[in-house]
Amino acid sequence: MTFPYPWEYNTKIIFTFIILLHIYREAEESFSMMTLDDFKAAGRMLEGVLYRTDLMYSPFFSKTTGNQVYIKPENMQVTGSYKIRGAYFKCSMLNEEEKAKGLVTASAGNHAQGVAYAAQAAGVKATIVMPTTTPLVKVNNTKDYGPEVILHGETFDDAAALAATLSREQGLTYVHPFDDLTVSTGQGTIAYEIFQDLPDVDVVLVPIGGGGLAAGLATLVKLLNPSVQVIGVEPSGAASMKASLKAGRVVTLENVSTIADGVAVKMPGTKVFPYIQKHVDKIITIDDDELVDAFLDVTERHKMIVENAGLLTIAALRHLDCKGKNVALVLSGGNMDVLTISSLVQYGLINRGRIFAFSVRLPDRPGELLRIAELVARENGNIIKLDHNQFVNINRQAGVELKVTLEAFGHTHKRTILDALQKVGYQVRETPPSGTITG
Repeated sequence: MTFPYPWEYNTKIIFTFIILLHIYREAEESFSMMTLDDFKAAGRMLEGVLYRTDLMYSPFFSKTTGNQVYIKPENMQVTGSYKIRGAYFKCSMLNEEEKAKGLVTASAGNHAQGVAYAAQAAGVKATIVMPTTTPLVKVNNTKDYGPEVILHGETFDDAAALAATLSREQGLTYVHPFDDLTVSTGQGTIAYEIFQDLPDVDVVLVPIGGGGLAAGLATLVKLLNPSVQVIGVEPSGAASMKASLKAGRVVTLENVSTIADGVAVKMPGTKVFPYIQKHVDKIITIDDDELVDAFLDVTERHKMIVENAGLLTIAALRHLDCKGKNVALVLSGGNMDVLTISSLVQYGLINRGRIFAFSVRLPDRPGELLRIAELVARENGNIIKLDHNQFVNINRQAGVELKVTLEAFGHTHKRTILDALQKVGYQVRETPPSGTITG
């Protein structure tokens, strides 16, 4: 037998064919996982472990969007987030040798608590690496389950690098927070509960960080009903999955910047990425300011605390291009420290014009401060802070500066108050509120 081309050329063809065959087999093997049987097994394993987070109908969000909106409150789940699902299922699948060696993981908080809880339940030693920027409540809650907690690096990727090193050096089993198909299968069990509560669901919104939750949930949704639309939601300051989908491959962002620390991931998971490509219909990106508004909406309308990553789906409701649909959205977690809550409340009130401040120059004579107060009161403004500075000028007769922080009903009411002051001759300048303004 003779080859029509030189031997070197034929060798290249054969080598290329072998590589392509290997890639095909890897892809085939990957898609042989996360089957309906796998999800059923995960569901059975998690029975008696999870809280039943029933869908909640939201009259407010339904009215504002023109859809029938239902909330899946995983912020009320065991350990405060959906992460317990994948972590517990993964730990239940470990063999005795793996359990004996112990576990290690990296997490910005919620997965850490899930692994720590599962490890404690299984009597397995766990080491958790968390970024130094992790909210204190997540660090302390994780420690409460008894693992060794190491704070390292400023981002999840920094913590993950150390966790991988510990896994290699100490032989620990690495439980990846999102790029693990067993973990992703556990997360996907949320879809079962959505269909049980809302069989005719049309759209499901799910937060995306590394992609583990979205991959598992979207895969099971499409297995149960391929016509249901699955929309992933990312922060615009950490949209690594959207960038990867656009490139057709997993890419790494140079940096991430978002208040949604739970999804601040530079590079999504390579194992879960094909499932995202296949089953997630589109991705919406959200700015941080929108998360602040979403926090106030959920807190005021539903009396729930939801962390910033979990608020992505609430914020995404304004971007939906559908009406009259049954929309289910996953609130992925609620682990937030009180300092962050305080900041969000204050910033949100300022953003909505319900708290604002202005400065005005006044003659330095008795009665001027009272006059300002009476004008504000006449327009139903509520003063909550005054700063009267007599030393703004060397010549006090030239005037003093008064800074006023007050409550209003919104931007229209704020404008009415400022116009009333200007109408009687005051030169008013709006300024950013400073210091603690609530409580």
